[in-house]
Amino acid sequence: MSYLKRHGTRRVPQSVALPGQVPNSAGGHVWAVDVWTRLRRFLVLGSEGGSYYASEPRLTRENAQAVEQAVREDGLRAVAEIVAVSREGRAPKNDPALFALALASGLGDEAVRKAALEALPQVARTGTHLFRFAAFVEGFRGWGRSLRRAVGRWYAAQSPDALAYQAVKYRQRDGVSHRDLLRLAHPARSVGAGNPTLEVSDEHARLFEWIVRGGSADGLPRVVEGFARAQEAGTAPEAAALVREYRLPREAVKPEHLTSPEVWAALLEQMPMTALIRNLATMTRVGVIAPGSDGSAAAVAQLGDAERIRKARVHPIAVLAALRTYAAGRGVRGHGQWNPVREVVDALDAAFYTAFGNVEPTGKRLLLALDVSGSMMGGSVAGVPGLSPRDASAALALVTAATEDRYETVGFFAGKGGFAKRGRPQWAGYRDGLTPLPISPRQRLDDAVQSVSGLPFGGTDCALPMLYAQKVGREIDTFVIYTDSETWAGDVHPAQALRDYRASTGIDARLVVVGMVSNGFSIADPADPGMLDVVGFDTATPQLISDFARGAL
Repeated sequence: MSYLKRHGTRRVPQSVALPGQVPNSAGGHVWAVDVWTRLRRFLVLGSEGGSYYASEPRLTRENAQAVEQAVREDGLRAVAEIVAVSREGRAPKNDPALFALALASGLGDEAVRKAALEALPQVARTGTHLFRFAAFVEGFRGWGRSLRRAVGRWYAAQSPDALAYQAVKYRQRDGVSHRDLLRLAHPARSVGAGNPTLEVSDEHARLFEWIVRGGSADGLPRVVEGFARAQEAGTAPEAAALVREYRLPREAVKPEHLTSPEVWAALLEQMPMTALIRNLATMTRVGVIAPGSDGSAAAVAQLGDAERIRKARVHPIAVLAALRTYAAGRGVRGHGQWNPVREVVDALDAAFYTAFGNVEPTGKRLLLALDVSGSMMGGSVAGVPGLSPRDASAALALVTAATEDRYETVGFFAGKGGFAKRGRPQWAGYRDGLTPLPISPRQRLDDAVQSVSGLPFGGTDCALPMLYAQKVGREIDTFVIYTDSETWAGDVHPAQALRDYRASTGIDARLVVVGMVSNGFSIADPADPGMLDVVGFDTATPQLISDFARGAL
């Protein structure tokens, strides 16, 4: 029988490779995802914080190599993928897309470099994005004519009013400023003379001059005049009046005036959605947002506006991070405290689901299985401090649960009343197993996420959902497993367990693997059309799960 254990056809332990598998970082064997899945994982999840098994430098290096491979394999497709993820707001942060675009503009062939630079305005939509791209791109290429022309087009293509707002709001990031880039790009020469369809107007030229050399704001867009006056304002009431008159952003106000409730009340009246989410704690601390206040009512109304959330490309991760911090009443690093306002917490909870858009119910029987093992506690999702893949998977599962009537949620631990594998306890008195999780979208999101944070965990065995369903007689159409695919502890591979379940029940069950870490592994067999890999916290993921479960993919 020892021969079958090492090369069986139905039940092979995860420590032994099936044909086509590769070793993962935990000592088990899985399939390597293709380069395009790896690219999407990086674009959405990034590599900040690393993972339980891989340090941030190692994970970043591996992802950079995957991006480079995609560019060399089909650079135009890679650029299109970068643009789509960024433009559609599918990722929590834009930095991975900017990094990948910078790489493509330096390492691709001539056609790819041209496509990457032409895509710059679609990916770098703000001054901060442009500064970050400039910091990245210098690692891959020099400031040749094509790069100078692309940056010049970024400036010349914006209206003077829009560009003035960028200059006021995003003055400097990462040691790069508009002044630096304008001196490098020379838009009037690199763009205006060589592109008659993209005119560098006199108003543009005056604005460029002000950005580079300063001086009088006469004849420039109103926001520049307002910024200059706000920088000279002597009192907070004067600054608040200027915010209202010129519709100034927070960055235009002097730091000493940003402790004033009057200034924050003025800012709130026209505050963009992303800025609102980031500044809820500050406005609560200074008293603008308080129980029953006009500020609270205004914030709640904005957070409930689905159209504004969509237009602002607010990502669910940003809402989740804000909810966790705001509801805690203190900053992640312990700086600043406030008393959370219940209405605002509830509005953030609702905004999280809104940020995913409308998801069509499957009408199928789903088992949502959360990998709450030790490896899912390492690293952070999209670089959000304190948001582990384990916590994020609970939040993401609730999005699917909120749209479905027939589902069960289980966690990878053998708790009271759960399903435990045979054998002696190995993990602080616990055996590997699955236990139903009492979490529901009827709970507030941060409470539901917190409920999985302190669970005891065993080894990672991603075959458990199928073994559990078969053992207790659950009829499941689609298994959805949220994991890092660092599976190693099982006596049978997940793909084999799914096939066993199909054979024993007669149900043509499907498996969706939601990758919660930007690594190159998957438990889904790429040769099985009933298994699908998706990227955790891509805003498209809940609908992809629904489409696949219904057979629409």
